Amino acid sequence: MDKFAERRAQLADSALRTLAELGYARTSLREIAQNSEFSHGVLHYYFADKVDLLTHCVRQFEEACVTRYDEIVARANDADELAREFAGAMAGTLDADAQMHRLWYDLRNQSLFEESFRADVLEIDRRREEMITHVVVRYAELLDRPVGLSTSVAYAMFDGLFQQMLLWHLAGDERATATLTAEVPALLRRVVVQPQPADY
Repeated sequence: MDKFAERRAQLADSALRTLAELGYARTSLREIAQNSEFSHGVLHYYFADKVDLLTHCVRQFEEACVTRYDEIVARANDADELAREFAGAMAGTLDADAQMHRLWYDLRNQSLFEESFRADVLEIDRRREEMITHVVVRYAELLDRPVGLSTSVAYAMFDGLFQQMLLWHLAGDERATATLTAEVPALLRRVVVQPQPADY
């Protein structure tokens, strides 16, 4: 990584805290500068505008996120173990990274109006879909059954569940983590083709 890219990464790390706390609409470059050790001028030197900074921040966070479940998939010996570990990891990131997930959904919603970062959001969303597809396909393989839904529908189901539980969590609903932990394995069972009863 060259020095310019390294500096952008440092600035993005610093900016993430403010963006995650306040959200896209309520945050300006000046606000980010006031909440970090970097000046407004420095931010402007490394980022063209708020959209450039925000997109860079979320991409940086997502680089770590999109491989979150790879180790779980690799070490799972059976479908139940994979479902249990996957559910636990989703619940864990709901608790640990709630503000960052909130920022992602904020950015995705804003992309409906802000064409300037729509392409970036679509790329991140594609990678998130691949992450979930990797889990679903491995789960089906361990059961020796085909996946019964398209990858986009399967992703939408898990993403929708996670977003709802995130809203519960942010609202202080203590059921969020336990509900997510219980519902993820149930949802996995629904995305694979169920065996048909034998004809007698």
